[in-house]
Amino acid sequence: MNITSQQYDSVVAICRLLFINKMKDYGSAWRILRLPSLTDQIYIKAQRIRSLQENEVRKVDEDETGEFIGIINYSIMASIQLELGVVDQPDLNVEDATQLYDAKVKLTKDLMEDKNHDYGEAWREMRVSSLTDLILQKLLRVKQIEDNKGKTLVSEGIDANYQDMINYAVFALILMKKF
Repeated sequence: MNITSQQYDSVVAICRLLFINKMKDYGSAWRILRLPSLTDQIYIKAQRIRSLQENEVRKVDEDETGEFIGIINYSIMASIQLELGVVDQPDLNVEDATQLYDAKVKLTKDLMEDKNHDYGEAWREMRVSSLTDLILQKLLRVKQIEDNKGKTLVSEGIDANYQDMINYAVFALILMKKF
């Protein structure tokens, strides 16, 4: 489990650095995005990953790494939006946004460690393509919950689905031996 924790931290460190650098370039312009817009951004990235995995010919010479990083960062942004709500104008500086980012990562990593304990690191035997499919499934669930105005009868909420997507994307990057 210690190796998983270290690998997880290595993946998140790369994602966090990109988040911070984009905050420095663009500010918190993402704070105006409504949840369905963030969900759609994640969906586009997951669909691109699936296309890259299925297509024999790539017209752009990139692998899935950047898209998985995007899924992680957009899911964290969505979790922040769930907590703070959407604004009309960017309202976070780099330091405040990074603190919120770190808090969401901590909650999500804690969830991963609890589930990893119970599941015995079964994800290590999975294919990256299966993790991609699970992310897409979670996205379709989130879209349905959003269409239902956030109401669920027996299911976990949107935030838990974003956390699962983050963890699946981290696992995929670990399995791809990118970190």
